[in-house]
Amino acid sequence: MEKNQLRKKMGTMLKSLNREEYEAKSAMIAKNLFASNQWREAETVGITVSRFPEVDTYRIIEEAWESGKIVAVPKCIPSTKTMVFRRLDTFDALEKVYFGLWEPIVSETMEIASTEIDLMIVPGLAYTPEGFRLGFGGGYYDRYLDQFEGETVSLSFAIQVLPEVPLEHHDLKIGRIITERGMILRGE
Repeated sequence: MEKNQLRKKMGTMLKSLNREEYEAKSAMIAKNLFASNQWREAETVGITVSRFPEVDTYRIIEEAWESGKIVAVPKCIPSTKTMVFRRLDTFDALEKVYFGLWEPIVSETMEIASTEIDLMIVPGLAYTPEGFRLGFGGGYYDRYLDQFEGETVSLSFAIQVLPEVPLEHHDLKIGRIITERGMILRGE
């Protein structure tokens, strides 16, 4: 199956989750993340602001703030298909941009260098147990992760973990995948 076909199929499958199931599974994924050493040891966490049906990250961001962690969210630069991360201290410092994504308002946030981010929570539509991911198609994270040296984790519903996904030479592995059933370590 080609990447775009699989993206469409996964999108349809995720949208079929009812709200109660979505919230319960998102809560379990967050609980499993909070139990991880990667989360406990991270001082600065890179994370996207989720949109349904992605795993809910609002609770995770709130927990990070309550734990004294610095939260960094991506700001995409479409002209270069790159992104930077900016410190987010309140949801009020977000604005809705293209495709309904929530991004930091530049005038109300400050940029955080990739070297300052300890844990990057990488979004995606599908994953393999080995840590390969199918993203949303823009390549923003592939380009960013190529230079990123910190820990990487993806949050995924178990139905998003597949035996294989279409790969290209630039596709990078994620260190761990956390689902409602627990953590999958790369290659285990």
